[in-house]
Amino acid sequence: MRYRTAVSETIKKVTFVMSPHTTGSCLCKGVVFEVDGKLSPVLACHCSQCAKTSGNFAAMTSCANDNLKILSDETLRWFQSSETVERGFCNRCGGNLFWKQTGSSDIYITAGTLDKPTGLKIAEHIFVASKSDFYDLTDGLPQKDEW
Repeated sequence: MRYRTAVSETIKKVTFVMSPHTTGSCLCKGVVFEVDGKLSPVLACHCSQCAKTSGNFAAMTSCANDNLKILSDETLRWFQSSETVERGFCNRCGGNLFWKQTGSSDIYITAGTLDKPTGLKIAEHIFVASKSDFYDLTDGLPQKDEW
């Protein structure tokens, strides 16, 4: 009986200090990363920049900068897409990976680069005024013309 109590206390301590852990990568694995901590609900961004970098709208989640750890950045490159935004991509397979705004404490991660299961869901559509004309939004989720 004493042994079980000791094991139970150990399990409780381990469970208490563990945080959500998510891994991800680009297609060729030139960029591999992990996130320790919570990820935000997914935003479906329909802005013209996301369309140009992804070929469609971009499904993005976010975390605190400090919670993202790049394990392999062999092919990671950053592109300044506007005065205040940088986008991280793989220069070998072309994978669209990250989006960060100057001065922000968060970084956005392309949700499709995360390993399953993610437990994430799309929460809303943003920049729908800029969306492409070849599809309709019919999922009933909130839509914002901008963000």
